[in-house]
Amino acid sequence: MNRKLPVVSALLFAVLLSLSSASFAQISVGIAFNVRIAPPALPVYEQPICPAPGYLWTPGYWSWNDDAGYYWVPGTWVMAPTPGLLWTPGYWGWSEGFYGWHEGYWGPHVGFYGGVNYGFGFGGVGFVGGEWRGGSFFYNSAVMHVDTVSITNVYVNRTVIVNNESHVAFNGGEGGLTVRASAQEESYAREPHTAPVTSQVEHAHAASQNRQNFASENHGRPAIAATARPGEFSGRGVVGAKAAGAAYHPPAMSPKEARGPAPAASRNSPEPKSHLARPVDQSVKNNDATRENNMRQNNTRENNMRNEPTRPQSEARPAQPKSQPKPAAKPKPAPKEEKEKKK
Repeated sequence: MNRKLPVVSALLFAVLLSLSSASFAQISVGIAFNVRIAPPALPVYEQPICPAPGYLWTPGYWSWNDDAGYYWVPGTWVMAPTPGLLWTPGYWGWSEGFYGWHEGYWGPHVGFYGGVNYGFGFGGVGFVGGEWRGGSFFYNSAVMHVDTVSITNVYVNRTVIVNNESHVAFNGGEGGLTVRASAQEESYAREPHTAPVTSQVEHAHAASQNRQNFASENHGRPAIAATARPGEFSGRGVVGAKAAGAAYHPPAMSPKEARGPAPAASRNSPEPKSHLARPVDQSVKNNDATRENNMRQNNTRENNMRNEPTRPQSEARPAQPKSQPKPAAKPKPAPKEEKEKKK
């Protein structure tokens, strides 16, 4: 085992953790790092069941380590930083002789992610696994694995299902996808973005510490392909890959030889910040337990409102009778003195 692996991973973890609580530019407009060899195909796996209302699916992907090469970051369910935000997955894209990693981000719309078929609502373009309605997320159970007994914010839309059997994990280059960003996706790229939350960064770091996640060990078929919650790599919520997405071929060069130069944007210019959202206060926004409880309460409240019986028309309360006007007062009799004068 290479002893430098924990050191490199720790440094990468520190960088990513700082990004999760800082202004977010490099991830939305640039490339995190360059590699000379393409990532393996995406493995075939099932989606673990959604753990609670308000969790959004973030697909698994191949990440990179300079000492050991590609390793699998399991797909997992994550609480969004704030209601209304959606996850745009990262992707590997070929450019100028290298495969560059474009980091994922949170935003009001799902942007371009290379046309990669991550599955479970992420078929290559957009997201069809659910939608925000007010402060609650509603799941399309036609493509998402949701327990409709405990989570009632669901709907079924099978018309959005596209039969895409591709497991290619990169865009461009030899054997890569040829999808290009649409004008709408380019406009989404200019919207305010939010970095991966702390639980996502810690999840990826933990994956880099597990040797069985490396492609050199699992040959494209990771034993931990997906988890029910970030960082939970054991227990009932863990799902293993059923198969590799394609035959695995060991790279012809070592990871150190494969590592490309630092991206020009991060090497030569400061990160633009004009179009970015303010950083998320993780101490407040990333309290998953509190937000999960709030989502459960919203789910229960909406379910109760949905199931509350309405009073039939025949059982409507009778109208209250209108009040009758009071009779006019009788005139008072004249005083006795006036009667005697009249006599």
